[in-house]
Amino acid sequence: MTNSPNDVTPYRLCKADALPPSDQHAQQYAAVRNAHETELLEDYVELIADLLKHQGEARSTDIAARMGVSQATVSKTVTRLKSLGLVSSKPYRSLFLTEKGEAMAAMSHQRHAIVLKFLRALGVSDHTARIDAEGMEHHVSQETLDIMQRFSREQERGGS
Repeated sequence: MTNSPNDVTPYRLCKADALPPSDQHAQQYAAVRNAHETELLEDYVELIADLLKHQGEARSTDIAARMGVSQATVSKTVTRLKSLGLVSSKPYRSLFLTEKGEAMAAMSHQRHAIVLKFLRALGVSDHTARIDAEGMEHHVSQETLDIMQRFSREQERGGS
């Protein structure tokens, strides 16, 4: 019997994996909700940092183009970023990260790099790894990031 890419054979879970205790289950969902709250903010500050580094400025039009959203959406999000003390701007000038925004961008870049490197070490194509890392970076714990980083380093050294 051969397996085709369309075969959907479920993995067998042990009984304990099928439905965790309710308090653990609630923690899992709370972690996801918390990640979703900061995900967009982290993506914006990360992109602003990249634009500042590579283009010397971070304009709303560039953010809209790179995120595939309207300028109105960018404007709304930038207003939120300003209220949270993550970005600043001056009339007719580009956006700038505050110290708090720079710290968030650095953390987000680090998480992204660890996940991307891990996926590549697993053999995931660069194109797919970049897409997957963009979402995963927000949803993994520090424990998982540490293990991903250790695995990637071991792969670089030849699996020793």
